[in-house]
Formats: sequence, structure tokens, C-alpha cells
Amino acid sequence: MMVVIITLAIVAALFGLLLGYSAIRFRVEGDPVVDQIDALLPQTQCGQCTYAGCRPYAEAIAKGEADINQCPPGGEAVIIALADLLDVEAKPLSAEHGEEKESKTVVYIDEETCIGCTLCIQACPVDAILGAAKHMHTVIESECTGCDLCIPPCPVDCIHVRPITPTLKTWKWHQPEGGYAAPRVS
Repeated sequence: MMVVIITLAIVAALFGLLLGYSAIRFRVEGDPVVDQIDALLPQTQCGQCTYAGCRPYAEAIAKGEADINQCPPGGEAVIIALADLLDVEAKPLSAEHGEEKESKTVVYIDEETCIGCTLCIQACPVDAILGAAKHMHTVIESECTGCDLCIPPCPVDCIHVRPITPTLKTWKWHQPEGGYAAPRVS
């Protein structure tokens, strides 16, 4: 019995060494520009840019296959940040990909009218909707990115948009209109 245990331990150690060597030898280097672009994107994974998520969109921007103005959740702030990073001119948000929202929103499901069809669960890219077939569903507000992709498939119109109530964590100071001015020294 002891011989079997020692033999298995030696085989496991050899496989561990082989896997460790393979991980070092065949390591795939990532593109640092793609990582920087991906860090600027809002990570909503909503697909409104016509890509499956933020990482594929970042890869397409880095390759020059996509424009920097296709992200409605990021809005003007992300477009300006991407333009600064890539040294290109900032453009207005592409109308074909959606509109920037004035304030952040989440969706909620009217549980009285929900029929439990699960179409909204299938449409949600971040799994923020909880429920089962033929049972009512609910939205996990902390997970909802406000992409509104769950609204069109709902057959009974029980999904509604609600603005996020500002709290100390979500409140942001509005930028002043016009340019910035330096204080005058007299």
C-alpha cells in the first residue's frame, strides 16, 4: 500500500513540475494597450457597442476595427479618456449605438405582473436578474448596470427603469459649464 502512495506522489510531483514549466515556457503576453483601454471602459458587458463585452471592444479599438465612440454607458467621459489615451480626436457618441443617459439607472420588475417567462434572464449580460421558470423574477440592484437589454424581450412589460437614488457612494459633483479658469493672482 505504501508503494502505491509513494508512486502516486512522485507522478503528481512530475506532472506539477511539467505544468509549471509549461506555464512559464508557453506564457501568452497580453497587449498592454488593450489592458489600458479595457480599464477605461465601464465594464457593463452590455453589448450596446455591438461587441460581446468590454474586453472584445477594447481589442477591436486597439486593432483599429472599432471607433472610440460606441459605448453609451461610458458616454462622453469614456470617449474623451480613450481619445487622450490613443492620441486621437474625441467624437460625439455614435447615435446608432444608443444615447448617453443623464443619470445612472437600474431596472426593476413589477412582481405582480411578471409571468416567469425567463426571457429577461436570458437577455441580461451580467446575470442581475434572479428567478426561475413560471416564478416571479427580481433584479439584484447592486449587479444591474442599467443597460436596459432586458426590457425588449419582456412580453408583459413588467420591467421598468428607475434612476439610482444618489447616496454618498454614488453621488458625483457636476462639472461647471464652460472651461476651467485659473485663479487670478493680484
